[in-house]
Amino acid sequence: MLGERLEQVLKLIVEEYIKNAKPVGSSSICDVLNCSSATVRNDMAELESFGLLEKTHISSGRVPSEKGYRYYVDNLMEPKDMTGEEMLKLQQIFHNNSLQISDVINKSLEIISEMTNYTSVILGNASKENKLKQVEVLPLENNNLIAIVITDKGHVEHKNLFIDASISLDEVKRTTDLINKLLIDTPIDEVSEKLEFEIKPIIGKYVRQHEALYNAFYNVFNDFANRNSMHFVGKTNILNEPEFNNAEKIKSLISKFEDSNIVNSIEEKEDGIHVYIGSENSLDDDVTIIKTRYKIDGEEGTIAIVGPKRMQYDKVVSLLEFLNTNIDK
Repeated sequence: MLGERLEQVLKLIVEEYIKNAKPVGSSSICDVLNCSSATVRNDMAELESFGLLEKTHISSGRVPSEKGYRYYVDNLMEPKDMTGEEMLKLQQIFHNNSLQISDVINKSLEIISEMTNYTSVILGNASKENKLKQVEVLPLENNNLIAIVITDKGHVEHKNLFIDASISLDEVKRTTDLINKLLIDTPIDEVSEKLEFEIKPIIGKYVRQHEALYNAFYNVFNDFANRNSMHFVGKTNILNEPEFNNAEKIKSLISKFEDSNIVNSIEEKEDGIHVYIGSENSLDDDVTIIKTRYKIDGEEGTIAIVGPKRMQYDKVVSLLEFLNTNIDK
């Protein structure tokens, strides 16, 4: 742990850099602490030696390092009080009884993205709220098929399948007809179980190559049940931050937002609010992700706020705490 004075200097530098996105010099710290510039420069040099500050090439000022942000979040940050206007905007959403919980979360995140100018991601377990409506199969070339799963919520999922040349399209059709007849209105996360106990024992009566087709459809539904639905709010907001004025950085981050496997890795496993700075997160070393889990009325998932490492940590944590408290109600 740092001494009180060094903590004070670090806190001032982190918060000024978050606010202005410019390296912080000793003069601005002197004005607050009412001490000499030489004293502050010594403190800054000591913080740099601990790896908590970094010197930039364009100025004599310092910026927080990833380690410095982590120390600030763990030891110095205090959640920032929300304004009355911010609370009112969010409370109006939570008090609207005509909205489903998914709509409440989406609209709340729209407001939070507007307040912070960061990007919000909602990862929900689609299988908890979707029932099977229809299964279709479209033939392609060279024994390839596309299996299409449609739910009552309008969610459509497709997956490529490869079948042995000995399996006829007629057998594929008989399999899908059987599934559509017996499993319609089954929650997606229960379809795999019903396939095993209700379809598997009888499919052999209708389909000659039943084992291969059963395994193919089992994998389709199992993948769907374990995949998160994904929704972005303010997807390009983060690109307005000065850290992302480089074309290559923009291209890299956008491509990661488009990669469902990378975005799904944002999912949070534990309760509470968690902060992942730079290399601590699985999305990008240049961003911070603050995320929390929600679970209510059978729906569960992850809410994540994505911003630069120079993020308003105190404000985002307060907003997510408010969100958690009101979702629980």
